This record gives sequence, C-alpha cells and structure tokens, in this order.
Amino acid sequence: MGSSPVAGQDRLARVRQLGWVALVLVGLVGLWEGYKALAAFTSWPLPVRSTSVPHVWDIVAALAEPVQRGRDQSTFAYLIESSLFTFREAAAGFVAGGLIGFGLGVLLALFRPLERGLMPYVIASQTVPLLAIAPMVVVWSSKAQWPTWVAVSVIAAYLTFFPVTINTLRGLQSPEPTALELMRSYASSRWATLWKVQVPSALPYVFTALKVSATASVIGAIVGELPASLNAGLGRALLSFSYFFATGPEKVYGAVVVAGLLGMLFVGAVTLVERLTLSRWHRDTA
Repeated sequence: MGSSPVAGQDRLARVRQLGWVALVLVGLVGLWEGYKALAAFTSWPLPVRSTSVPHVWDIVAALAEPVQRGRDQSTFAYLIESSLFTFREAAAGFVAGGLIGFGLGVLLALFRPLERGLMPYVIASQTVPLLAIAPMVVVWSSKAQWPTWVAVSVIAAYLTFFPVTINTLRGLQSPEPTALELMRSYASSRWATLWKVQVPSALPYVFTALKVSATASVIGAIVGELPASLNAGLGRALLSFSYFFATGPEKVYGAVVVAGLLGMLFVGAVTLVERLTLSRWHRDTA
C-alpha cells in the first residue's frame, strides 16, 4: 500500500524545514565570515581580531583537539560528556518547575481571590537576579546536605515555573463562556469542568510555555553550576575555557555552540511530546 497524502505532506514539510534550517546556518556562517572580511578595511563598529572572533573552521578544528595537554579525550567528547551532566540537572529542574508551575496555575485559576493576591509575588520572583539567587540556593542545599547537582536543578526549576504558571492560567481561562455554561447546565463539578474543558483548552498554552522553559532550564543549570563549584557540566567547561580566551577563544565558542545545541534538542523533545499529545487528544475527541 502506498503512503497516504497526509503522510507525504508531512515528510515534505519536514524536508522544507530542514532546508530552511540549513539555509539559515549557511547565512549565519556567511555573516560571521563576512564581518571578519570587512574588518580588514574598517574597525567599525568593533575591531575584530582572530583572538576575539575566530574563523568558523578554527572553532570546528578546536573541537577535535585534546581538551587539555596529556589527555586523549577530544574537546568535543568532553563537551558531550559535560552536556549529558548538565542535561540531567536541567531535566530534573524542568520537570519539577513544570509540575509546580502547572499546579500553581490551576490553583490560581480555581481561586480568583488567590490569583489577585499571589500573582504580584509570582511576578516579583522573576525580578531577582539569578546570580544573586544561585549562591544562596547552593549554600542552603549544602546545609541541608543535598547533592550539589540538586541545588543546580532547583535553580533550573526556578526559571521554569514562571512561564508555565502564566501560560497555564491563561490557557485555563481561554475556553468559550458557552462551553463553561454547558458544563454547568449538566451540573458538572468544578473538577469535571477543569479536566474536561479547561485543561484540554490550556494544552497548547502549556506546551508553548514548556518550550520556553526548556531553554530556560538549560541556562539555569549552566549558571547554577558556577557557584556550585562542580567538576562537571557545561558551566564548568565554559569557565575553564574562558581562562584561555585571550589566546585561544575557539574552545569557548565551541562550548557555546554545544550549549545551544543542547537547548535545541531539549526544545525538540518537548515539541515531539506536544505533537503526540495533541494529536492523540484530537483523535479521542473526534
């Protein structure tokens, strides 16, 4: 049997998307190298030197070099190993922050006076600089005798819960008033209305927040690794490579690229779960 027209259209859409991703990547590399070429004739807006803005091929070559003298492990292998460590911290914080954010959003949606009283503090929590919070969390976790990576996950959860809370609340308030009135006419309980009408309507909002939170959790994990003084993770790798930035910035840029790829993979995983969840929900309600 041949493939369905819908499946063929999906494959074509994926090919087009990959093509656009490759085209944008080529464009970014062209802009990078083009700016370096212009620097030979002008120093505007910033002077460019190979020690500050290396060639793309030098960054790629640095990934194949040993991470340090006397070690056979390549820089790329070291960064992948560090990424897996950071991913564990970010994933734990992402799950915890997502659950807290969703639960808080549901609570605020069910109790409107609580929303008016608590929402200003939820917003104010995100105005505190992360660099101020991270050391405090590390100190508190050490006194509580938690594993150090748990403290990093708490920092990742701190960045995750806010967008999930806001979007969950917005999604739960999105159903049409007529749908809510219909549930009331059937004498449905508040919980039945919540799970059968409001939560399904909120799913697109929640997954949008989760995709934002996926990258935020990676950032939180990397920043949290610095005051935690961990001997592993992308934060440690970036800090170690930054000591030699003046003479060899290629490895720092390589670490930044790997961190960006980790965030993209995380968002891709959330997007895949979103497609599976929403498609199954649409099949069940069709």
